[in-house]
Amino acid sequence: TQVERAIADGDAAKVVSYGKEKILLNVFEKDGVYASSQATQILKDFFQKNPASSFKFSYKGAVSDGASAMGNYQSKGETYRVTVKWAKISGEYKIESISILKS
Repeated sequence: TQVERAIADGDAAKVVSYGKEKILLNVFEKDGVYASSQATQILKDFFQKNPASSFKFSYKGAVSDGASAMGNYQSKGETYRVTVKWAKISGEYKIESISILKS
């Protein structure tokens, strides 16, 4: 998917561009609802400190009002579990939350 590729490429701005106006983030000690510019900066910091050696969604699922996907993000010998949830708004899927936790 486009989101999967953007995460693998460490492209924070592109990831956030697929999201709602405000995104719920849980990236280590950063946990809260952030506007696009803040969310981009938080993800950018994570990607710069932890460049991906590999990333792929291992699970994808959809329900009537949204979708979710989980995958393992590998960086510098560490593994992080990435969970992305989408909300279906006016027929379009928008990211509503992203969680990146150390496995």
